[in-house]
Order: sequence, then C-alpha cells, then structure tokens
Amino acid sequence: MSRLVGEVLALFISKRGESERHTQEAISVDSNGVLNDKFYAKDEERSVLLTTVESYAMAKRENIEMPYGTLGENILIDYNPYGLAMGQQIQMGEVLLKITQNCTICNHLSIVDKKLPKLLKDDRGIFVKVVKSGRIVKGDKIYLL
Repeated sequence: MSRLVGEVLALFISKRGESERHTQEAISVDSNGVLNDKFYAKDEERSVLLTTVESYAMAKRENIEMPYGTLGENILIDYNPYGLAMGQQIQMGEVLLKITQNCTICNHLSIVDKKLPKLLKDDRGIFVKVVKSGRIVKGDKIYLL
C-alpha cells in the first residue's frame, strides 16, 4: 500500500566543468543515476541526491540565504524524508527509488557559510538508488511504499 506524502518541487543536474546546478523540468534516471549528470555511473548507491525544502528553511532560520540546488540535490521535495529507514522505497511519477544512505556533509558548503556544514550535518539530504527507471517531472507526487 502506498501513501501520498509530497511533491517534487525542483529538479537539477550538474554538468562537467561547471559548479552551478542546472534546473530541469524533468530528469531521466536509471540504475546508474541521473542521465546527463556529471555524476552519472559513479556510484550506484549514491546515484541520486534527494533534499527537502526543510534543509533550506533551517539555513534561512540561521540567516543563511541560498538558492535551491546549492546543497547538490538532484531532486528537491516538500516532504522531509530524513527520518525514513534505509531501504524504504519511494515512488515519484513512474520512478521507484530506494533510500541507501544519509548524505554526509561536504566541507565545500562552508564556502556558502562557515556554519552550514555543522548546521546541516544530518539534514543535507539522502541518497537513493533507482529501482525502476523512468522520468521524474517537476510536480510529480511522492508516495511511500
């Protein structure tokens, strides 16, 4: 049985040789990650990064302003998945994802603000593995399975 929990708010890819994240209306994913992303086929267990708007809200409460995409996410959602168990499956549109691990904080975030790595230590995002390939479109509903 599935339960509706949220919606896909934004989608991003990274391009080789560029530090800026690129907003997408849709992304295609397979077992190697996000197609056309510079991290595609690097690590199956860390192939897609999922982040909640709550991470950005936490930063904003500490007067740290940053645009969506700054945390390195591929998928930004309006549901907080950080308390979900490893192995939990999530459906977005036609795609099925499985939580594999929490995202460790990267020190490069201290470039945005020195407080950011410590502030978001456990709340930067989660990595998911693609179980069923397909397209994820901005506005897709999110279901817990």
